[in-house]
Amino acid sequence: MSYFLRRLLFMVPLILVIVTLAFFLVRVAPGGPFDKERKPASPAVERALAEKYHLNESLFSQYLRFLGLKWEEGANGSWQRAPGGLIAGDLGLSLKYRNHTVSDIILQGLPVSLTLGFLAFGFAMGFGIPIGFYTAVRRGEWADWAGSLFALVVICVPGFVIGPLLILGFALKAGWFPVGLWGAPVQAVLPMVALGLYFGGRVARLTREGMTQALQSEYIRTARAKGASELRVLLKHALPTAVMPVVSYSGPMLADLLTGSFVVENIFQIPGIGVFMVNSSLSRDYTMVVGLVLLYAILLLVLNLLVDLAYSFLDPRVRYE
Repeated sequence: MSYFLRRLLFMVPLILVIVTLAFFLVRVAPGGPFDKERKPASPAVERALAEKYHLNESLFSQYLRFLGLKWEEGANGSWQRAPGGLIAGDLGLSLKYRNHTVSDIILQGLPVSLTLGFLAFGFAMGFGIPIGFYTAVRRGEWADWAGSLFALVVICVPGFVIGPLLILGFALKAGWFPVGLWGAPVQAVLPMVALGLYFGGRVARLTREGMTQALQSEYIRTARAKGASELRVLLKHALPTAVMPVVSYSGPMLADLLTGSFVVENIFQIPGIGVFMVNSSLSRDYTMVVGLVLLYAILLLVLNLLVDLAYSFLDPRVRYE
């Protein structure tokens, strides 16, 4: 338990380092948040915008304001709390989506991306583990070659190819599913498959490799020598060990899925947060980029911690000190 408490405490400075790097890196990149306006602004308007968003201050002052601090000048200068800031949970105003805060945009798009991500995660697991299990059991047979080839194909074919193919085949030709948008359960089927296929292929390959190694272990031969049925050997003895690589991969995979996919969300016109990450990076929406990096970092660290917890439950031999 002390190990996990230390991990939780270590997350705070680590997240601060990640957010700090994102804050400075996005600002040193060429260009600014108002360079791509349809009509060039006058110098007076540019000064007003810079003052409104505190871009006229030094980079260090902007960073302190982002954290929620400011330095009061004078003979006895001191640190003071600034309105809002990361300390208060305020990520600031978006520079592209005017009059909208970063928190509001994330809260609006995150539930959609979370729903799609969890659905794709379930599909990847339900698709990848059985295929990896079956191909390992049928190693060297035609089923092994067919399953392994299919898993390799879905890994190599990108989402921007799979998505349109699914729309063409199952929406336009067959008419079984809607082309896009979000709301009804049936509208989530094609995006779920398009987003989860790649990860399902990775899970299938990891499961096959883990299952192949498990079946060659001494304890499997011992279980068979004791007269255990083949089904019991496969499901009770081999499979729990075989899925350990999948458990390790599930943390980063779920973080990728939960933060949304720009390609899939754009193809199916899904109002998640994936589109905001790309658009904000291109338009130099500083506050939005940093807010999304913060979200991704928290998800990745928390999910990796949950993976370590799952390890201790799945394999009693694993002990964290």
